[in-house]
Amino acid sequence: MKVALVGATGNVGTRITKELLSRGHEVTAISRNASTDPDVTAKAVDTTDTGALADAVSGHDVVVSSVPFRTANPAALIDAVKQSGTPRYVIVGGAASLKAPGTDQRIVDSGQIPEEWMPEIRGGVAFLDTLKQEKDLDWTFISPSMFFGPGERTGKFRLGTEELLVAEDGKSSISYEDYAIALVDELEKPAHSKQRFTVGY
Repeated sequence: MKVALVGATGNVGTRITKELLSRGHEVTAISRNASTDPDVTAKAVDTTDTGALADAVSGHDVVVSSVPFRTANPAALIDAVKQSGTPRYVIVGGAASLKAPGTDQRIVDSGQIPEEWMPEIRGGVAFLDTLKQEKDLDWTFISPSMFFGPGERTGKFRLGTEELLVAEDGKSSISYEDYAIALVDELEKPAHSKQRFTVGY
């Protein structure tokens, strides 16, 4: 596939790039500061410029978005993908819009999240809410587990839907590396059209 990856130089984006390349896909790495990876086509684009972003992602099979939610404009990003004519949009999501295990309460509403995290978290929740109103675009929002960071590429993880995944030891986590596997699996064999799903151990 030809994949346009927005936010390619970030922590998650670099792992997704590596996973895509390892499986033989073509990657256009789009970021504010162009990637220096010689194996990708690098484009420096301001993601708030809808027209420029639409031009950059045009001609690809799918757009993958891995950008910070606190600075993202969901409507502008979605409009850019639609303007480009790219048929699929896959988003690196957040965990806080998931429900706490065994409840109907979203983690964002638990009152247990430090206030300094909330701008990013509220942005992710708003992004998913915007996508749920989108009727014309084939989107997928992939939420990680609560603890999301660098680690091993094990290939051993679980998928869920609306509830936070928690391991037997009580921890909710996924490495960037295993998350990238789950995302590229979804690109290769789509199973969650116009849905959110989550990945964790």
